[in-house]
Amino acid sequence: MSTQATHGSTDTIAANKLMDRFDGHHSVWLFAYGSLIYKTDFPFIERRPASIANWTRRFWQGSHDHRGTAAAPGRVATIVPQDGAVCHGMAYLVTPEEFAHLDHREKNGYLRLATDIAFEDGSRVEGLVYIATAENGAFLGAASELDIARHIARSAGPSGPNSEYLLRLADALRQLGKADPHVFAIERHLAQLGGVDAAD
Repeated sequence: MSTQATHGSTDTIAANKLMDRFDGHHSVWLFAYGSLIYKTDFPFIERRPASIANWTRRFWQGSHDHRGTAAAPGRVATIVPQDGAVCHGMAYLVTPEEFAHLDHREKNGYLRLATDIAFEDGSRVEGLVYIATAENGAFLGAASELDIARHIARSAGPSGPNSEYLLRLADALRQLGKADPHVFAIERHLAQLGGVDAAD
C-alpha cells in the first residue's frame, strides 16, 4: 500500500474526541516522550520529570505533516511495549481544554491512552499519553538505527528538518539526565552522515 493511500486513514482527531476517561476532571497529567518535551506550544499548570513503565521509545512512526510529507514521510518517536523497560520524559498538568490543540498536533496516527505516570519522588498518578501503535496507517515499523538515521537525514516537512526533531529530543533527554540508547545511537549515525550540519 502506498504512503498516499495510507495517509488518508491516519487522522485520529475524531477517535480521540471519544476518549472520555477523564471527563469531568479539572486537570489531567499528560506524559511527553517526544517533541512535546521540548516544544511546549500549549499552556500548562505544572511540569515535572516523569516516566512510564513497560514502554520504550522508538523512531518507528511516520510523520506526514510535521517532519515529512505525504509523499516522503519523516520518522518520529512513538513508544512500543517492552516488559521491564522505563521510558523517561516530562509530564505536564493541563486542563481538558488543551486537548483540542493536542489532538490536532498529534493527529497523524496518535491515540490518547490512559497510563500510570511515575514521578521522581516515587509518587504516581493516572494520566494520558499519545501513542502511535503498529495499527495506524502512518506506522513505518522497525529498522536499524543506521537506516533510521539515513531516513531522518533526507527528510523534512512543514515543521522543519527531521534531523532537528531527533537532535532536540536527544538534547532534551540529556538535560533531564536520562540516557536513551536508541535515540543516542541514531544521533551518532546522523553525525557521521553529516545530518547534524543539515539541521543548521
